[in-house]
Amino acid sequence: MPRIPHFVRTVVAYRPPVARAFLFMVLATLFAAATNAAIRHITADVHPFMVTFFRSVFGFVVLVPVLFRYGLAPLRTRRTGMHALRGALQVAQTLFLFTALRFTPLATVAALHFTAPLFTTVMAVALLGERIRVRRVAALIVGFSGVLVIVRPGTIGLDAGPLLVLGSAAFWGATMVVIKTLTRTDSSLTVTLYTGVFMTPFSFLFAVFMWEMPDARALAWLLAIGASGSLGQLALAQAFREADVTAVLPLDFLKLIWAAAIGYALFAEVPSRWTWIGGAIIFASAFYIAVRERGPGATSTHTAAPGNGPDD
Repeated sequence: MPRIPHFVRTVVAYRPPVARAFLFMVLATLFAAATNAAIRHITADVHPFMVTFFRSVFGFVVLVPVLFRYGLAPLRTRRTGMHALRGALQVAQTLFLFTALRFTPLATVAALHFTAPLFTTVMAVALLGERIRVRRVAALIVGFSGVLVIVRPGTIGLDAGPLLVLGSAAFWGATMVVIKTLTRTDSSLTVTLYTGVFMTPFSFLFAVFMWEMPDARALAWLLAIGASGSLGQLALAQAFREADVTAVLPLDFLKLIWAAAIGYALFAEVPSRWTWIGGAIIFASAFYIAVRERGPGATSTHTAAPGNGPDD
């Protein structure tokens, strides 16, 4: 008898916590799409490197009250170098993503960024020596074929936008591998705090070359981006807390739907059918890998939600 997908079993066995989890997941995907749309808007006037720096600053400011409550205890670690590496990788990921958002359709960004968990799996095998079986290898091949469906090399001109998005997804995949190693010894609070500690100065090194102090309107947008990004992360964390991750992960595909709707309404962007088809292929592959890695006998201890980047 074939196994019933966990998502279907969860819906059938409806209960209030699951309903709340679904609501938080919907909000998380909406905030993610809104954040990317705001970045797309503001990068017309403010360089993406500047946006990355201010996003890092405002993200760290949000965490400052934690230090007032717990003191410096959460900053105690023996792995400062690994935290610095995580910060550098995430700055690179954000720089690539924000630059791509400047001139790439929102739906294309959402669809291609679903590849992040695929990159995580590949890098976990290459760097951590994790075992991977035939089914997951097949899922990876199918997932990356979805990229070819979207970009269609040889059929249409390949511009820098999709390449930047894929670069961002690759850096996020590497970041998730580093996070996985860090959470073996450090708390999630420590990992989160050091993200801001290192991302802020690292992003400033790039922003200083494009420095032009934003006006009041731009600062308001940057504050909104910081708030929206943080709310999205909180909603995502709450969704995972209310229900099993594999039960709510299918709703992550809403990112593509929201991105298409917002892109059409605000920027007159109309996604091609290839974006939808390729995005669905990539997402299905990433979701399958996530389920397999959380199933019995899985060797992986951490799986990112499809496309779950810092502002995605």
